[in-house]
Amino acid sequence: MSKVAPRSQQSYIFRLDVDQGQIVWESKRLRIIPIEDIKELRSGSEARYYRHQFQLSLEHEHRWITIIYLLNGQHKTLHLIAPCKDTFQSWDITLRKLHAIRQRLKAGLADEEMRHSMWVRQYWKWSDRENDQQLSFDEVKRLCRRLSIHPSQDYLMRLFEQADSQRNGFLNFSEFEKFVKLLKARPELDRLYEEWSSKDGGKLTFAVFEAFMRECQKACPSSLEHEELRTVFLRYADKSEVHAATTSSSPSLSSSRSNDCGDVTMSLDAFTAFLQSSDNSAFSDQHGRVYHDMTQPLCHYFIFSSHNTYLVGHQLVGHSTIEGYIRTLLQGCRSVELDIYDGVPEPVVFHGKTLTSAVPVREVCEAISKSAFVTSPYPIIISAELHCSVYQQEKLVKIMREVFGEALVSAPEGEKLKIDKLPSPEELKGRVLLKTKNHHISDQERSHMKGGVVDTTSTSELDISHKASEKERRAKSQSVQAIKVPEKSVSTAFVRAAAQTSTAISRLLVKSDKQDTKMKTSTALVALLVYTVGVKYRGIDRQERYGPAHVFSLSETATNKIMKRDVVDLIKHTKDHLVRIYPKGSRFGSTNYLPHRYWAAGAQLVAFNCQTCDLGCMINHAMFQRNGRAGYLLKPEALRLPDESILARRTLHHLDVLVISAQQLQRPKDSTGQEIIDRNTVDPYVEVSVYTPDWTSSSFAWPSSGSSSPRTSSPSATSGMALVLTVRTSPVKDNGFNPIWQESLRLTFECAANLMELVFVRFIIRDRDRRGKPIAVHCVNLANLPMGYRHLPLYDSQLCQYLFSTLFVKCSLRDG
Repeated sequence: MSKVAPRSQQSYIFRLDVDQGQIVWESKRLRIIPIEDIKELRSGSEARYYRHQFQLSLEHEHRWITIIYLLNGQHKTLHLIAPCKDTFQSWDITLRKLHAIRQRLKAGLADEEMRHSMWVRQYWKWSDRENDQQLSFDEVKRLCRRLSIHPSQDYLMRLFEQADSQRNGFLNFSEFEKFVKLLKARPELDRLYEEWSSKDGGKLTFAVFEAFMRECQKACPSSLEHEELRTVFLRYADKSEVHAATTSSSPSLSSSRSNDCGDVTMSLDAFTAFLQSSDNSAFSDQHGRVYHDMTQPLCHYFIFSSHNTYLVGHQLVGHSTIEGYIRTLLQGCRSVELDIYDGVPEPVVFHGKTLTSAVPVREVCEAISKSAFVTSPYPIIISAELHCSVYQQEKLVKIMREVFGEALVSAPEGEKLKIDKLPSPEELKGRVLLKTKNHHISDQERSHMKGGVVDTTSTSELDISHKASEKERRAKSQSVQAIKVPEKSVSTAFVRAAAQTSTAISRLLVKSDKQDTKMKTSTALVALLVYTVGVKYRGIDRQERYGPAHVFSLSETATNKIMKRDVVDLIKHTKDHLVRIYPKGSRFGSTNYLPHRYWAAGAQLVAFNCQTCDLGCMINHAMFQRNGRAGYLLKPEALRLPDESILARRTLHHLDVLVISAQQLQRPKDSTGQEIIDRNTVDPYVEVSVYTPDWTSSSFAWPSSGSSSPRTSSPSATSGMALVLTVRTSPVKDNGFNPIWQESLRLTFECAANLMELVFVRFIIRDRDRRGKPIAVHCVNLANLPMGYRHLPLYDSQLCQYLFSTLFVKCSLRDG
């Protein structure tokens, strides 16, 4: 097939290796794309954007495949043109099926037998270098080194001889399966099974299983739950016993609640399969249902929001593309950002006064329209920062009406709507809202402005005051001049190309930039500002009044200062109005703040640099996996209800974590997609951290019920960081594959206003002797971490889930 690049097309032989689950080809060196690392597949008309970019004719479209995948934490694209329609269909159908199977495995929807079978076949093919359908002891040793298992040679030989039933010094495939089962033995599960089955003469009956679920897994004691537990038990119990019990006329099946499954028992293998299944998920919201009340006003929800969505890298020299919109919307994001400038012939989107490239606003709108409601049906809010003339604003309105059609929210022609209350996400399903500053309102308010006003534009150059913003602009300018060799992800050639692209556009901006202080808003544009009207921040004391549809934006620095003065006033304001928070301008590397601090202050639109997967992004990801990935989460009662006394309530909690073991930890991969295999041993340990919003800490002096707003007792309490408590296990020596810790940890933390939904837990597996990227991570909202024994799915540092890796823990939460 032909591999398409911006300036070339080259033919290579591509292989789809079903057993190892990867795409393989060889250019200057062997290249690999593991199927589980594929984020998206596009073919035919779905990939038309790229065909247009490469200026290739329509005749290629019906044979075009675009593969978007992650490599070394970066999104990569592979564009292929099949030589004929049959080859295209074969690749397209097979690749999509293989990708779907792996997505089911990641979601815990496939059974353990399938997972085991895939793992065995993948490593059998890798180990059988001679392709003679048998493995020698040396080949098995090499496999163990790859898996970071370093047992003694005597121990490994004993396992090999146990599996070698033919005693010929080799393992065929069935013998290799037996060897793998011995290698992956779970003594910790054997002990757990023995502990519970001993309660009924060594048998795990339904009565024992029900007690295990109630006492350890904290299943609810209701009649409905009883029937559900019975169904789950029979799903995993010994099949022959189930058949005998269900065909028997014995009254024991219905007469006894405690033993209504007769003599049916669950074997060790069945119990193991249950513990690793979706029926015992590590995420309480695993069924993907929207279960929050979606009929309340928009201001009662946290909304998944993106900052500078068009960028896929650095804030100063990054590349602007529609891909940022597609990726974030498919993740469930509901608010995206556009910085819009005059372009030729139509407006363009890019980060002003930087070396970032530009993308036409029409292409951005088309990308939003296509991906807006794939993951969630709830409304999209386009947060637009306008730096263009009235003429081009009217072009923008025309483009939006053409692209979004009836989905675009707008006021009836010649009619001024009176908004008394914001509509709900349910009422706005499938709709697109525009949020930008209405300068007609701003002009009317100018006479009411006070000194030291917070500028509310969402560009990251502005902050608390004009003086501060000028200082940041000078810092940014100096940073641009100082860039000789930017960060690793940005090549010098790319910087040069970005500079050339931006220079032409920048010349068009000189005139409009000088007019920024006197920006006017097109009347056509005003008609699109219905429920989300951008206004300047004028304070939140009782003298200031905002309409229900008025939205102001604040930088994180501005928000920190406001929270230091009057966090309760901010919470009160957000009970009836939308507020958007965005990263400060000095985050040139597109890093993120920790969001739960601002959620705890009631802010709904806490915007992120989604292209950067750091701790803040992990917390945001964990937050919005809930509620069926709808992108809208109903705020806790303390942040919605008028009763302010709730905010003063404090509770102490103990999170007890028994870190038991890890399964099939993965090695890192190099730039070609191949695992890095070295001779260094791995000594893994587990680090568990709890993150709580810092304004809920005891350093804040909260008032008693009915008193005025609280004040902070220490400025350091508003540093913008979250309170974090971290504990860790001891390392396990020489086992990077299936280490066993069996170590108890306790984390004690304080929670205000019952905001448990804003407390997050992160598990990290690290190597004692290696700094830098962790081996694996798992971050979860505490409200969605089920108690009891769970296998936590593990991710790499870019939140790409490992196919086979898990961390086995037991969690319990109790009040202090």
